Amino acid sequence: MEEKLPTGIKPYLDKLTLGVTRILETSPGVAEVTFVEKEPAERHTIVSWEQKNSCVLPEDLKNFYLMTDGFQMTWSVKTDDTPMPLGSMVINSVSKLCRLGGSSMYTLPSAPTLADLEDDTDEEGNGDKPEKPHFDSRSLIFELDPCNGNGKVCLVYKHAEPVVSPDTEIWFLDRALYWHFLTKTFTAYYRLLITHLGLPQWQYAFTSYGVSPQAKQWFNMYKPITINTALLSEETDSFVNKLDPNKVFKSKNKTPVLKKKPPSQPPGSQKSHTSTTSAKTSSLAGNSSRK
Repeated sequence: MEEKLPTGIKPYLDKLTLGVTRILETSPGVAEVTFVEKEPAERHTIVSWEQKNSCVLPEDLKNFYLMTDGFQMTWSVKTDDTPMPLGSMVINSVSKLCRLGGSSMYTLPSAPTLADLEDDTDEEGNGDKPEKPHFDSRSLIFELDPCNGNGKVCLVYKHAEPVVSPDTEIWFLDRALYWHFLTKTFTAYYRLLITHLGLPQWQYAFTSYGVSPQAKQWFNMYKPITINTALLSEETDSFVNKLDPNKVFKSKNKTPVLKKKPPSQPPGSQKSHTSTTSAKTSSLAGNSSRK
């Protein structure tokens, strides 16, 4: 017997989301799972985009657009009986697949651009580290996901001179404008997007400094389906300030000086001692007066 799909989700869309809607709806605290159904992109729209940008979309991304013109799924958690948006999975439509760092007719000739950030002394790819994209004419960069303002996931053509190479990669540009490699293909990135459930700042798990402490709490509550835990723990540990109480308070572990205190006496004995002393004082005073 076929399971009942979430409201508004068609069978092919359920396959498109890899069944992640079922996982989210059965997760504790998840209040709303919203999927925005989009029509397939027209083939002439894709051809027009390729002609405008003088490059060819990779086959896997092109096939994705021919099935759905973009992707958007969001989910919320309930806090104090109020839904709070948390997860967001977005892939821009063809019309919003805009070039990053491209010059605009509305900018002044002397206005600063992203290309001004290029430095000839930047290290090129060595060994296992791939060559980073360039903001100038050497690369073509298009925004796939705005990441809710936490950075940008980009489709990158790294070799655009003298002609644009069809080879593409997916890179993450953080808010400090540093590049971080994600995947070689769009299909691999799409799987990462779905399996990380669109958690806030999940792309930072693939950076050298890892996710923020707040995002890490959400990771612990809603663990992604697959995650490179070795990368997350190893790289994050190097940036976490770990306090060792034995080392922090080492200089303060001095031998305490013991102060002797007089033995405590019960209140009754103190009163009797006081009364005895006062009686002796009065008797001595009486004797001196008699003399």
